[in-house]
Amino acid sequence: MTSAVDTAVGLYRTVRLIRRFEERAIELVRSGDIVGGIHPYLGQEAVAAGVCAALGADDLVTGTHRGHGHVLAKGADPARMMAELTGRVTGLNKGRGGSMHAADFGVGILGANAIVGAAGAIAAGAAWARQRLGTPAVAATFFGDGAVNEGMLLEAFNLAALWRVPVVFVCENNGYATTMRVEEAVAGSIIGRAEAFGIPASVVDGQDAEAVLSATSAAVARAQAGEGPSFLECRTQRFDAHHTFEHKVRLRYRTDEELAAIRSRDPVDIQGARLDDPVRARVDEEVESVLAAAVAFALESPFPDPVTALDHLYASGLTPRPGSDV
Repeated sequence: MTSAVDTAVGLYRTVRLIRRFEERAIELVRSGDIVGGIHPYLGQEAVAAGVCAALGADDLVTGTHRGHGHVLAKGADPARMMAELTGRVTGLNKGRGGSMHAADFGVGILGANAIVGAAGAIAAGAAWARQRLGTPAVAATFFGDGAVNEGMLLEAFNLAALWRVPVVFVCENNGYATTMRVEEAVAGSIIGRAEAFGIPASVVDGQDAEAVLSATSAAVARAQAGEGPSFLECRTQRFDAHHTFEHKVRLRYRTDEELAAIRSRDPVDIQGARLDDPVRARVDEEVESVLAAAVAFALESPFPDPVTALDHLYASGLTPRPGSDV
């Protein structure tokens, strides 16, 4: 059994890894090595860390366009993830998925998804299919507050509740759908949407990885007992831009005072305060080493050969045109 100290260290390692991965990725956006930009996960690290710490190796995850944290927390290789962001052939998806579509079936990551709310239906379907095949797994799906009014997500709630699907719906409520405040977009309450389908729902401190882990563990246990889905509204904060394009256009929809208040509860510091200083310093050093190697691996890896651009489009292996060797 994992001790409380080991759990605290493991959660800190994950939030720190995600934080520094995102910071290094932003550097690569600025240098032009990541083309098109990213949606930074800075400030929301505790949600991914806490949720994925409650999952087993065979459990499943689907994520969002802001999905690097989910992918890393579930166990994807940081070097291959960084190579994916830089469009290299050594990436998780051979440079074809990029920032918003990374997947790694080997560790249960069914993919990030750029369509708002779509990942919930995929997770519910995958968990239902595994149940039918006799190899049950819990699926956790992440989505933002901007997704809770999307029909496909509400349909996923309905079917998951009807069929008692072992899925944990995780709303990362960071207060904004791009630049629109949640108060201006969501009538009623977020958890009320899940409760309307008979799904137990709770509000969680999304800045505290241990609080997220505790709530998710209860939801996972419920799913494993055959009691169906649960819903967690993790109230968190996005420290950085919705997308790195904001660094250039300098959108101003949050005041300096609001940003300062948001940053006063940093999930890295909250979890780091639970560790002795030498342990925290050691983990920080380990993370820096991992990410230095990840960046070097990515930048030293080759780009895909343009002649293979249409490879992997057809499950049948059909070669769509001369010169494309599937």
